[in-house]
Amino acid sequence: MVMLLPLLAFLFASLLVAAGAMALSSNSTTTIERRLGELTVGGHADAKAETSEYGKAIVDALKRVGNVAPKSASESGKLQKRLVAAGYRSKEALVVFFGIRLACALAGFALMMSPILLRPNLLMALGATALGYLLPGMGLARMAKKRQHKIRLGLPDALDLLVVSVEAGLGLDQAIQRVGVELDFAHPELSEELSLINLELRAGKARREALHNLAERTGVDDISSLVAMLVQTDKFGTSVAQSLRVHSETVRTKRRQRAEEAAAKTGVKMVFPLVFCIFPAIFVVTIGPAAIKFVQVLVPMAQK
Repeated sequence: MVMLLPLLAFLFASLLVAAGAMALSSNSTTTIERRLGELTVGGHADAKAETSEYGKAIVDALKRVGNVAPKSASESGKLQKRLVAAGYRSKEALVVFFGIRLACALAGFALMMSPILLRPNLLMALGATALGYLLPGMGLARMAKKRQHKIRLGLPDALDLLVVSVEAGLGLDQAIQRVGVELDFAHPELSEELSLINLELRAGKARREALHNLAERTGVDDISSLVAMLVQTDKFGTSVAQSLRVHSETVRTKRRQRAEEAAAKTGVKMVFPLVFCIFPAIFVVTIGPAAIKFVQVLVPMAQK
């Protein structure tokens, strides 16, 4: 029975890690499930209405909390850019974020000062308050980075479609609009950004300004280089299709190099899981019975 305890502990920890990975996975719904959900939208209208009402009530409460939260101008500007990079462009997004951050800090303080989990401790409560204050910012940074990664992955496909559209006779504005429509299913983040360019052009903004706004919204270096290339092509009157083709090859080469770099880092990153997760379990299985046997034999001899 004593020998089974380390194995049961290792199995329990493995199940916890697997459950956490499944809970944090963003691709839990398959394509078939999404399509079935689109077909059954009408049957779930009431449930969605109730959910939207609850969500609106929560957002209103967070707005009230965010309005009383302390804020600075420099921090607000940085957070606004990060929210836009994460896909939240509403004017109320900043206030809601301040409300979430303040609510998390107060919840951490109240949880550690109440005897629900541990004995009330002011020092631990202050630490939980600081952690609750920092966690929303870390989560927002992770969301923005994840969205930028998706945009970066979809850019080569968008450039190929732009090349085909321009060579087929479409202008650059019409080609951007067409590519935005075609990429709606495969790369919705990039499609949304291209649709915003089209809306800005319809509103009367110059193409150069709309492209610069795209680079500023996304914060992706590949998008910035694409915008610089398009602006220079428009300024000097060179071939748009040829420039896009060369830039597409460059972007694909950079994506392949990033994949090779990530593959080269895999060996180093695997050292820590091996040392802290797999090697201890192997030691328990291989050396554990011998160690128990040694203790059972040597301890009585030492007592004599």
